[in-house]
Parts: sequence; structure tokens; C-alpha cells
Amino acid sequence: MRPVIAIVGRPNVGKSTLFNRLTRSRDAIVANVPGLTRDRQYGDGQLGQQHFIAIDTGGITGYEDGIDHEMASQSLQAIEEADICLFLVDAKDGLTPDDNKIADYLRKNNKNSYMLVNKIDGLDPDQAMADFYSLGMADLFPITATQGRGVSNMLARVLKDFSDEDETSTEAVATKGIKIAIAGRPNVGKSTLVNRMLGEDRVVVFDQPGTTRDSVYIPFERRGVPYTLIDTAGIRRRGKTKETVEKFSVVKALQAIQDANVVVLIVDARTGIVEQDLHLLGYVIETGRALVIALNKWDGMESADKDHIKTEIRRRFIFVDFAKLHFISAKYGTGVGDLYKSIHKAYDSANKKLATNKLTQILQDAVVDHAPPMAGGRRIKLRYAHSGGHNPPIIVIHGKQTEKLPGHYSRYLEKTFRKRLKLEGTPIKILLRSDDNPFVKAEENLNQQQVARKRRILKNRKLGRL
Repeated sequence: MRPVIAIVGRPNVGKSTLFNRLTRSRDAIVANVPGLTRDRQYGDGQLGQQHFIAIDTGGITGYEDGIDHEMASQSLQAIEEADICLFLVDAKDGLTPDDNKIADYLRKNNKNSYMLVNKIDGLDPDQAMADFYSLGMADLFPITATQGRGVSNMLARVLKDFSDEDETSTEAVATKGIKIAIAGRPNVGKSTLVNRMLGEDRVVVFDQPGTTRDSVYIPFERRGVPYTLIDTAGIRRRGKTKETVEKFSVVKALQAIQDANVVVLIVDARTGIVEQDLHLLGYVIETGRALVIALNKWDGMESADKDHIKTEIRRRFIFVDFAKLHFISAKYGTGVGDLYKSIHKAYDSANKKLATNKLTQILQDAVVDHAPPMAGGRRIKLRYAHSGGHNPPIIVIHGKQTEKLPGHYSRYLEKTFRKRLKLEGTPIKILLRSDDNPFVKAEENLNQQQVARKRRILKNRKLGRL
């Protein structure tokens, strides 16, 4: 087993910076804002041949209330899971009462702990660490997480008692199975749904918009099938996104949508459909991700309100009629189990292998039923189709004057392919290719008389006269 290393400490001492340094990534958002990290963030790290798992945690003070209490509980769970605790303190702030409380907690729980004195740049290391020896911890390491100073030596020391066996990529934090991104506006119940699907309080849930700030990847299994859940930050309109931290959170959420196989878009049934929901739907379709729509907070609604929201859905979600719609309650678990069937159907449809002969037959049947319109007095000809990729399915159609094919006919072809191929929950991209005239290049340097003679000879040859 790979050792699990939890990074703990007060808010704003550099835990996320150290996490990014250990994992050689930018997975954790870093800013000069106390309490930025709220959920446990897992990542893979390596020193030489030794692999390990790093956990970034929220800050602990011992005086937490409200959302801070939920953050602290996540940090304490990380300590329980860890084989090694890296207790991070700030050299510039010196020893604080909060540091004493954390040290006492680690000592009482008999955790294998090491103290890291961070931010020693510009300071005398011995003088900076002097106050922290009073906590009675045997091993102290002076480091600067932003620059990586002292980090490698510290890692070599804390990992020396663990074997250097190289673990397979299928362990713990490696993403596996279907990657499911839970997306939506702030406070629609994304983290509640994640905890419900996992069966534990894995991420912080609080009645406050913007609780989740990072995109958290969580591998799990259900009935022997592996999945990776991605809890994302709520995405608001650009004009309402003012804080720098929130802007980074939105960027991470959009990146998570691109990285996912299937996106479960959460809509608040009580507030109804707003413009931001439509913008998010448009973004998911543009990225080509498979889609499942879940209307949350369906429990306890009046029948008239339910009928109204159903009418709104039929009217405003008509452009995503390929996506399966579910009415759920993430808080009580109603309808949550039904999401998996739609997720699998959408994933299988997005990755379905499409045979060229079948695609061409569907195209020809579609043209017979409804021929393309004329363009400039000439018929648009669609000859054959083949697959151009998957996730989403890409269908490439070759023919003559395809660049003049109107948008409504492309949509007709898309719906025809979707119906005949039984694709559900995934957008389809139609790419049109016009065949080049093979004679144009050969006739570039010929005069009109020579062109006419060349074409006459080729025509006679084709008819068997020469």
C-alpha cells in the first residue's frame, strides 16, 4: 500500500501550496485568503520510486462554527485516514495557541506526525524554529513550499520507513471507471448529491452559496462497478463573479466538465429554470459531453408547482431533448439510484463504435425520405458517411456542395442518425466535407480549347469509345 500523507495546520499557512508541490500539479486553488480549502483533496505524489497519496485539508483552529465546523470535520477525517501527518506552521507568525491545540490533537491520537516550519525564506532557520520546539515534536523541518526549499529532504525522511514498491495506477486516487461531473449553479444541491451517491459525508455541505470552491475527484465503487465523481463549484454569471477566488473556482469547474465522461447537470426545481441553467447546458453541448439532467429538491413541492416546472422544461429544454430527465431529492435520496442507468446509457452512446456501411445506409435512406435543397440551381449531393471519432460521436459526411447545406437539414440528419443508432444522452457532431474536383488541378495551365479537348477524351474513354 502507498503511504497516505495528510497536510494539516491553521488556515493560510501554505497547505495547498505544499500539496501542489508534492503532487507536482495545480489541483488545489492557492490564494492569500484564509479558509480557501474546504473539502479534502487527494493527489498522487512520487519521490524516486516511492509513490504516495497526499491529502490537502482545510485549516483548523479549534473555534470553528457554521461552515468552518464542517471544514474542520473534513480535516479531522483526513487525519484519521493518514499514515503520516505533516503539521504545517508559519515561521513568520510564530507559535500560536491554535498550533498548540493541533499538536495536542495529533499527540492524543498517536499519529505519526512531523512538524514543517514553512515560509522561512529571508529568515534564519534555527531562530525561526526555536519557538516551535516547545510543542515537544521530535522532528522539525524548515521549508519554503512556494520555492520547494527543503521539501525533498523532508519527504525522504518521512518516507524512509515505507517500502519503495511501485504501485499500479488502479489504486486509491487514480481516476477510474466513468468520470461523472456534478455541475450546476451555486446552492442547487451538488455536494449533497455527491454525499448521497457515496453514502458518506465526503464533501462539505452548508446552506450557503459558494461552499464548494475546488473540483474534487472522488473514486468509488457501486455494485462492483468503478466510478469517479467530480464535485464542482457552482457556476454563476460572469457579471456576478467578482472575487478572484471564485473566478478560479469557475475555471476549475469548467475544466472538470471538459474532463468528464458524463455531466449530471443539477437544476433547482424550487427556483425554476433560469438563464444560467441554459448557458451551462449550452457549454456542456459545446464540449460534447454526455448529459443527464436532474431536477433537485423535488420533494414536498405542490402539484401545481410540479406541473408548472414540467411545462417550463418541455418549452425551454427542447434543444436538449436527447438528455434523460430525472426528478430527484438529493437530501432524502429519492430517485438518485435511477441516475446510474441513464449515466451508463449516455456513456455507452457517446463511445459507441459506428460502422461506415451502416452510417452510409442511414444517410442514403434519409436523403431518399427528404432530399437536400437546391443550391445555385444545382443539387447538393451527399454520397457517403463514416465515423470521425467518439465522445461525442462524430459523423463525417462527404458529398458535393456540402458547405451550402442549410442548418435545418443538418439538424434533420442529426435526429435521423440519433433515432436509427439509438443514441441517448449524448450530442452528435456532423462534419461536412466537399469532394474536390480531380480535374481542376490538371487543368490549371491549359487554355479553354485544351480543357474542352481533355474533357472530351476522358468522356469518350469512360464510355468505351477509345
